[in-house]
Amino acid sequence: MEFEKRLDLLLVHCQGELGHVLVGGAPEIPGATMLDKMNHINNVDDSLRRFVTFEPRANVAMSVNLLVSPTRPDADAGFIVLQADRAHPMSGSNCICVVTALLESGRVPMVEPETTVRLDTPAGLIVVRAQCEKGRCVGVSLDNVPSFAELLDHEIDTPDWGPIKVDIAFGGVYYALVDVEQVGLTIAPDNARKLAEAGIELKRLLAEQVRVSHPTLPGVDEIAYVMFRDKEPDGAVRTCTTLQPGRVDRSPCGTGSSANLATLHARGLVTVGDARTSRSIIGGEFIAEAIGETEIGGRKAVLPRVTGRGYVYGRTELRVEEDDPFMTGFALSDTWGPQVGLLK
Repeated sequence: MEFEKRLDLLLVHCQGELGHVLVGGAPEIPGATMLDKMNHINNVDDSLRRFVTFEPRANVAMSVNLLVSPTRPDADAGFIVLQADRAHPMSGSNCICVVTALLESGRVPMVEPETTVRLDTPAGLIVVRAQCEKGRCVGVSLDNVPSFAELLDHEIDTPDWGPIKVDIAFGGVYYALVDVEQVGLTIAPDNARKLAEAGIELKRLLAEQVRVSHPTLPGVDEIAYVMFRDKEPDGAVRTCTTLQPGRVDRSPCGTGSSANLATLHARGLVTVGDARTSRSIIGGEFIAEAIGETEIGGRKAVLPRVTGRGYVYGRTELRVEEDDPFMTGFALSDTWGPQVGLLK
């Protein structure tokens, strides 16, 4: 069967988190920079995002990465993270998925044993070193954008748990980092639904009580995710990032690991050269390393390097037909959680 109009996607996951890569058929997104393009999707025309991230073509536990030509001469490719709630400027697991897809599909030439890939993102330039063997991408280390703590031990009022202390930090997007015992849970697969609901409720409360605005990225002005964290006996950080409309990240979360590294750096618990293992709710691991220090908008920042692996496991075509009654997609509360009304 031949489709007159279609979208081509590579199916990729990173430590269990789906980060499909839209490699062909997408319309041109207006904007001089990748940040402009992201803001266009969020503020002007979100039809593509809805088409690829809502039912019946998608499910809640996934992202789709829009692959676009770079807007800067020093990049090999550009991408924007599309999720159920909006387009986001950066994601570590999705960056790993994109690099793996680019190299294993031949869109960026693979050089063994290591290939350097430069990605244009709304958050800034990401330099990636991919370990390659026998035509496969077997490891990805990404040098993330400067990450910094905005607020430490900031107290918010909650009706369900009383006063809760949160760290607010930027690691490519803004996070609220919450020690999980404060909501009476542990980070375990059996608690995924409860963690998701707690995280979405905290995100709602944070939107009422905390304001953020990135000093150099116009439009990056919300706390995107709540990440619960806990300490493992071996020193690793157990993470659980919660996402709209109500689910948990299957990966250890690269931008969240960067944000957490920034809070450790701000407290003097991490210096350049130190590394921490981030472990997800299902046991996947990233390594987050402090490779440098800098300053952004008057804030002391750390330069994180996040290492993990992605897997291309298939490909698919989405047919685009104007008479499809669900071109804009839909979401039902039985599969998308109780906060479906927050989707735009």
